[in-house]
Amino acid sequence: MPDLKPNFGKAAEDYARYRAGFPDSIFDRLQPFGVGTPGQRVVDLGTGTGTLARGFARRGCAVTGIDPDAAMLEKARELDREAGVSVDYRESQAEQTGLAAGSVDVVSAGQCWHWFDRDEAAREAQRILARGGRILIAHFDWLPLAGSVVEATERLIELHNRAWKYAGGIGIHPAWLSDLARAGFREIESFSYDLDVPYTPEAWRGRIRASAGVGASLAPDQVECFDHELRALLAREFPGEVLAVPHRVFAVVARSAESAA
Repeated sequence: MPDLKPNFGKAAEDYARYRAGFPDSIFDRLQPFGVGTPGQRVVDLGTGTGTLARGFARRGCAVTGIDPDAAMLEKARELDREAGVSVDYRESQAEQTGLAAGSVDVVSAGQCWHWFDRDEAAREAQRILARGGRILIAHFDWLPLAGSVVEATERLIELHNRAWKYAGGIGIHPAWLSDLARAGFREIESFSYDLDVPYTPEAWRGRIRASAGVGASLAPDQVECFDHELRALLAREFPGEVLAVPHRVFAVVARSAESAA
């Protein structure tokens, strides 16, 4: 039986190489919310390989990345060196960062909020945010539209991993707004938009190996078997050099309670 709780460190190599990071457009759309401006102190929870952290660092923010997996953080550092940016990565938990109260301007969480104890993580974010601080919860999810390569891929994952329960997602996460309201956040807003992400067949296979339902939870021989079948499926049903993979960006932004009193 596959692991019920994914270990992304098992898939760190594929994760770093093949998982498309958040598009630059999300940082542009965050500007009116006062998120990601030069000089801000940003803490990125569940940073993984540093997708959001690197984006904020490129925009002149002072960024700390928090993640419990040392292998993922090492890949993040490698990618930062290639990008010519610097992020302070720390091996810690989103629910207990170890950071001082009121010490940061922005707390972000990209593609990871569902893995946390959400109420505890929201309270910790509230604690470490300075007056006027903001929290961002962001997703960049594939969309299993009818007839798409995503839909076919999800069916194959389900055949190989009966414990995986994330098929059929729509890329919208309204429960996160309630999480923040319970923790005392105010001025809660959200936005979403769609775009296609180009993947070569090889890159799409790597992206799926790096997912929770495959590389992060299946045994190595099971991953190899899955990947062999996915390669055959792509050649048979989606021939060509580039796949246009539908995705949705979704973001929730809120202001800390102290600043809204």
